[in-house]
Amino acid sequence: MREAGVSVGLILLPGNAESPMNYTDNTYRFRQDSAFLYCFGLAEPDMAATIDVASGRTTLYADELTVDMLVWTGPRLGVAALAAACAADDVQPSAALPCTLRAAAARDGLPLFLPPYRGETCLRLAAWLDVPAAMLADKASLPLIKAMIALRQIKEEREVEQIEQAVNTTIAMHRAVMALGTPGRSEAALMAEATRVALAGGGMPSFPPIATVRGAVLHNHGYPGYLRSGDLFLLDAGAETVMGYAGDLTTTFPVDGKYSPQQRAIYEIVLAAGKAAAGLLKPGLPFKEAHFAAARTIVEGLQALGLMSGPLDEIIAAGAHALFFPHGLGHQMGLDVHDMESLGEAQVGYDGQPKSTQFGLKSLRLAKPLLAGMVLTIEPGIYFIEGLIALWRAEGRFKQYIHYDRLEPWLQAGGYRNEENWLIRADGAHLLGARFDKSVAGMETALAGRRS
Repeated sequence: MREAGVSVGLILLPGNAESPMNYTDNTYRFRQDSAFLYCFGLAEPDMAATIDVASGRTTLYADELTVDMLVWTGPRLGVAALAAACAADDVQPSAALPCTLRAAAARDGLPLFLPPYRGETCLRLAAWLDVPAAMLADKASLPLIKAMIALRQIKEEREVEQIEQAVNTTIAMHRAVMALGTPGRSEAALMAEATRVALAGGGMPSFPPIATVRGAVLHNHGYPGYLRSGDLFLLDAGAETVMGYAGDLTTTFPVDGKYSPQQRAIYEIVLAAGKAAAGLLKPGLPFKEAHFAAARTIVEGLQALGLMSGPLDEIIAAGAHALFFPHGLGHQMGLDVHDMESLGEAQVGYDGQPKSTQFGLKSLRLAKPLLAGMVLTIEPGIYFIEGLIALWRAEGRFKQYIHYDRLEPWLQAGGYRNEENWLIRADGAHLLGARFDKSVAGMETALAGRRS
């Protein structure tokens, strides 16, 4: 913080509280705030901490276990042990926090805090700081946001070990789903299998799995469908370790066990796009360049199939390829599957530089130069989104590049995405996780031994 010109002030880092699903005692699975978890390593609810910028003194705010809590939720560490576990200099009851914050505000100005993203946290901050909830995002500390990004975007070796563990469990999730993904199975059963493997690995899913035969719906979290002969199944799922680190992979496989010629053609373009992007990864590379490398490979592949034509650079600059590739190439990954996204894309992904408003490119979460120690995803895709195709065709959008009259036979192809997790190193990049052969031959070999 001092490097950012902040020499006095009180940093406030609230942990998360339990979040009721439909009444107080029926809560969603608890997940600690990632900034609090990173700084203090405590995964219990209803805590907060402050750090005095001038002295570096850290105070944990937590309450002792009550008799009712002991009966209903079981024993846990006492507050002194919690403070010792996170090396806090002091521990105070939660009721002392508002007074501490008022005194700090009178002395040094508004305490420094990160943008809140949960309603419960917004309400607590509004009450503690006497700031209207609607103004909290504007009052969040930009120097603190930048400092937190600088800390968290470079992974220590022990963090990389956790992420690799998460990725390996994620690979096991995908292999298990492939083994069951035969005609007649339900999407819900395959989602349940992915979740089972994540739990068996000692953690949880890092986000609600996307497990669907409707791969052209990018974030499809419903599971009403059944697998039929001729379908492709898309699984976008990841595991989270006990310490909270995430994996995130996407696999697209044929329900019948073999890709049709049409499916194979599109799938191999997606693989080539990922390879083109990954081959560029190194410190100093603006990630936007990797995104454009994937986009160019996709356009070249679609041109070879007769679905697009025209000058390659012109197509990319215009954004015509976004009909088929309407999202960004990837995102950072760590304690959040989309790491630090709550801190705002403007700083996390762009270092404060302007972001494009162009369709497709505006969804690129990460564009800034890469640094050694970053962990990120590479996840190109090709999608035949019927509603979007119909809309663009009716508008005549990019008709000089897109052969709409040739797309009809491809609409049943749906969506294809392949996602891998990469660590940026000083000498390039390293693919995380155990070997997982995503080639057509590798996938078909893995699918060959399944039972119906």
